[in-house]
Amino acid sequence: MISDLYAFPPERIAQSEALTGQLIMAHRRLAELKGVAPLLPNQDILLNTLALQEAKDSSAIENIITSHDELFKQELDIPQFNNAAAKEVGRYSEALKLGFERIVSKGRLTLDDLVAIQSTLVIGGPDPGIRTKPGTIVGNRATGEVIYKPPQDYDQIVELLERLLIFFNEDAYRGLDPLVRVALIHYQFEKIHPFYDGNGRTGRILNLLYLVQHGLLDLPILYLSRYIVRSKSVYLAHFRTDQVDDQWEAWINFMLRGVELTSTETIETIHGMRDLMKDYQERIKTQLPKIYSLDLLNTLFKHPYTKIEFVIRDLGVQRAAAARYLDALASEGFLDKQKLWRSSYYINSSLFELLQGK
Repeated sequence: MISDLYAFPPERIAQSEALTGQLIMAHRRLAELKGVAPLLPNQDILLNTLALQEAKDSSAIENIITSHDELFKQELDIPQFNNAAAKEVGRYSEALKLGFERIVSKGRLTLDDLVAIQSTLVIGGPDPGIRTKPGTIVGNRATGEVIYKPPQDYDQIVELLERLLIFFNEDAYRGLDPLVRVALIHYQFEKIHPFYDGNGRTGRILNLLYLVQHGLLDLPILYLSRYIVRSKSVYLAHFRTDQVDDQWEAWINFMLRGVELTSTETIETIHGMRDLMKDYQERIKTQLPKIYSLDLLNTLFKHPYTKIEFVIRDLGVQRAAAARYLDALASEGFLDKQKLWRSSYYINSSLFELLQGK
């Protein structure tokens, strides 16, 4: 019921011994993730690669399906690779970075920021911004089942969002544990369902922004959407009923388990990227000492698919030199060169396979 949304935040959360144990594990893994992120010398590598990973899986929850290959090709900005689904997934990465920049610069999130994030997600779509017309329901597209009916009145939606943002911005350790707060914020936002489109993606971006704003992460790199994709039916089932004060445990436990598992997987990915970068660094220094630079190495890992223009931009070299560097790397087996009409692009296949989970 809509009246239940006004009862947010709940006055109390029944916390069993099992939930306390899960909370400890989630905090432990998240702290470890925060600690390993600086292992990579250039933080843009994490923002570029993991933001795209998160974008891909978050969009898949909304049935926007693209492959890693299509997504990385889209990043090359080559007309022949234009793909509507990949372009839409790319907007998630842009919206996440926009939210991250605003949180870092202002230290808080406003209603205008929220609308800006959603508007970035749905560029070119109809009616960006908060819903103004009644008639919205949340349902299962495949079965036609109505999962719940969110608030319909514009003023009511705005009021509920403003109340949620007060909770979002206040001291994370005031009463409730900050990871419990993440679970509550995500649930409340999805139940309000303030937009015509992009609610799920915006809500998952809020998870990351909250963790950054309150110091649990320095970068928005918690790869949570893959967990939700794997558990989509369980995730949606939680929204079929309204929670009351003593019935939050199952939902909170679900989200905490996601934080634990996702942190562990992201830690493994970061370690894999670090080891791969070290391997490339040592071998390029040995096999191609005349072209090696840290900037070149960083470029190869910021973009699993790269092109001459990226090297020109990142290294400040002429086109001929950039082409020579990439061709030399391809000839030594560091990159796979792919011809496209009169131009070429280059794939860091080892990184591509790592990000695919192979």
